[in-house]
Amino acid sequence: MNECCCPSCQKLMREKGLNPAKKEDRQEFARWTYYDMVEDLTAFAKKYNPDFHVCYNKGHVGYLDKPVIKDYSYFSFESLPGVEWGYLDFPVSAKYMRNFGKECLGLTSRFHTEWGDFHAFRNEAAMEYEVFSMLSHGCKCTIGDQMDYWGKLNKDMYQQIGRVYKSVEEKEPWCENAKPVSEIGVFTAEEFYATGVAGQIPGASEGVARLLMEYGYQFDFIDSTSDFGKYRLLILPDVIPVDEILGRKLSAYINAGGKLLASYQSGLDKDHQKFMISELAVKYLGDAPYSPDFIWPKEHLAKGLADAEHVMYDKGTLVETTDEAQFVQKVIPPVFNRTYEHFCSHLHSPSGRKEVYPGIVETENTAYFIHPIFTTYQNWAPAWYKKILRNELDRMLPNPLIQHNGPSTTQVTVLDQEQENRRIVHVLHYVPVKKCKNLEIVDDIIPLYNLKITMTEEREVEKIYTIPDKQEVPFVQDGKNLNLL
Repeated sequence: MNECCCPSCQKLMREKGLNPAKKEDRQEFARWTYYDMVEDLTAFAKKYNPDFHVCYNKGHVGYLDKPVIKDYSYFSFESLPGVEWGYLDFPVSAKYMRNFGKECLGLTSRFHTEWGDFHAFRNEAAMEYEVFSMLSHGCKCTIGDQMDYWGKLNKDMYQQIGRVYKSVEEKEPWCENAKPVSEIGVFTAEEFYATGVAGQIPGASEGVARLLMEYGYQFDFIDSTSDFGKYRLLILPDVIPVDEILGRKLSAYINAGGKLLASYQSGLDKDHQKFMISELAVKYLGDAPYSPDFIWPKEHLAKGLADAEHVMYDKGTLVETTDEAQFVQKVIPPVFNRTYEHFCSHLHSPSGRKEVYPGIVETENTAYFIHPIFTTYQNWAPAWYKKILRNELDRMLPNPLIQHNGPSTTQVTVLDQEQENRRIVHVLHYVPVKKCKNLEIVDDIIPLYNLKITMTEEREVEKIYTIPDKQEVPFVQDGKNLNLL
């Protein structure tokens, strides 16, 4: 959706009451141009054959495409992880768009970097990871190529692609019509900040995806029009504004027994004047007066953490609690803000050792973090952020759908094949490494041993087996608790 100011576009903008000199008007017109093109070309193609499949290839498919999803036969997620997309782009895109009832297709490439990287070879482990990730998210899979001037395909690369697709073929019976199972709905920041440009997914979205995937939680990305009742927990990561309509919808969800976790500016009105979700039990006073500040976790939030202050890197909000608050984890300011007036070492001054203002506020069904924990995790990945969040999720979402004892690099996804009355668990363990300046590299397939999986399953399980070799896995089921041994 590129801005254009050619004479024809300027004329059309003015006819629509838009000002070509204003960036926001140029962006609005760019979206209108894209929507008009999609509607026009789909109608043109289907005039010749109503059964034609029509899809538009874009560097990123997401919230901005909602107005024309009726004109897509399926969604294709172009996502070459080696360059601007990165390895979080595909899951963030797929976990949102797969909810709109269309067939979904992942698209990576055979190149080391991106399109036009002629005579380059993608690592086979990376190709496996990207294709198997597509299957694990309930999508079909594609590996893209680009023919050079001489019209000859590379034999060795196609032998590699053949090996990957042979493995896909062996797993197809357990992938066809498999639908993802999710218990957490995460609001997409793209509803409010989307650019539609590859690699420009808001950090809050990528941070929350990274955290939840590292712990094995099953989640979808959703927007304000989604069906909230499908989920046990909703998360509003860092930057989700709430208007009156959404506020009422969220309140109804909470009052019906749903759980909600919000952080930083999420839950505020778009002008950042007040919280629109009274159930969070906080009132907005402005920005926190100190940054960085510190949290010394107490009670259930302290599990697995040092008995000491933990720095919270990015500035939070300043709130006061209401009478509905049931637990308040307070924040410790530093001795002073490090400015030109006050100097301390290289980064920030240490803890002032006295808790002053609220940092995490809980009710039975809600939790509010004053800090932008998801954006900070995407930027810096502090381990204590992940542990504090996990402790909060243990309170809000006991007995999650699936848990495992593997390393955080283990990716676990759950899908259902309803017709076969069969539940599929995908386990991937490929580790992208920043072993060079510009790219994340997957070199190796690292096996997992003695992986223990616990699931919540109401149905009586007949058997569990690996695929495609159908080796039976011993298990014990006690009521809803299912343990794979």
